[in-house]
Amino acid sequence: MNFDCLKLENQLCFPLYAAAKEVTRKYKPFLDKIDLTYTQYIAVMILWDTESINVNELGKRMYLDSCTLTPLLKKLEDKGYITREKSTKDERNLVIKITKKGLDLRKKAVNIPFEMSKCINLDEKEAKELYNILYKILGNVSRW
Repeated sequence: MNFDCLKLENQLCFPLYAAAKEVTRKYKPFLDKIDLTYTQYIAVMILWDTESINVNELGKRMYLDSCTLTPLLKKLEDKGYITREKSTKDERNLVIKITKKGLDLRKKAVNIPFEMSKCINLDEKEAKELYNILYKILGNVSRW
């Protein structure tokens, strides 16, 4: 029986995992300056764009379940960056809204993508190609 398929160097999942872990680690010093974890940063980025979102939709966009999302949102609320309110249309739904303090955080975060692009060091074509491949993988894995 051939076990080459079990060698680490033959696994697509390992470089994906290692690259994600290392890139996330590189974010830490920038995010420490604005008192956010990487996962909180993702949530806040979505809210900078939408200003208000249903918690279920936020979970879908972040690929997180509510058990993981709830403590994250509680911490963002404690910091004054968001509010959590029951929907006026359906009280079973929780709506997350960004506060003025949360919106103001953008000014402190605006250079983070530029700083991160320096450490990742891909040209525009490579970055776009990688982005498309990663979202293709996400789509394929999510449907499977």
